[in-house]
Amino acid sequence: MPYARYVETAAKHRELWEGVYRLAKVPAWALEAVPADAGIRLLVLAEDWCGDASNTVPIVAKLADASPGLELRVLRRDEHPAVMDRYLTRGSRSIPIVIALDRAFRELGHWGPRPAELQSFVMANRSTMPKTELYPEVRRWYARDRGETTLREVLALLAA
Repeated sequence: MPYARYVETAAKHRELWEGVYRLAKVPAWALEAVPADAGIRLLVLAEDWCGDASNTVPIVAKLADASPGLELRVLRRDEHPAVMDRYLTRGSRSIPIVIALDRAFRELGHWGPRPAELQSFVMANRSTMPKTELYPEVRRWYARDRGETTLREVLALLAA
């Protein structure tokens, strides 16, 4: 479904999704990276309760809304297990996953569930750091980064 419709139907954390989108700034370099005639489709697997999704998907949606060469649609992970199972992270249904498709719907690549630097931090610390300490660190990382790394990594899919 289109991003706006997805957020309208969000059962949890709708205000968070709307707030991140409203505050997101798409840098000029990100807009310049997508030709107006690119015809790229971004298919996102997400659920509204996911903290990583609420911190990254609104920023990718803002980029797509500002770029005529991009179109974004969201699938609810739990409603599309066959699709999700093609994009497992170490055997887990981790989200979000952004799948980049060309005009002919050929996959260009996929990204997720977090920016690489943050994912490395989480994987290195999740067995030794309690969630009550880990998750605030993750939220601080997202706040400092302001979506820049997510945009760079998703746009790298298009360049490849």
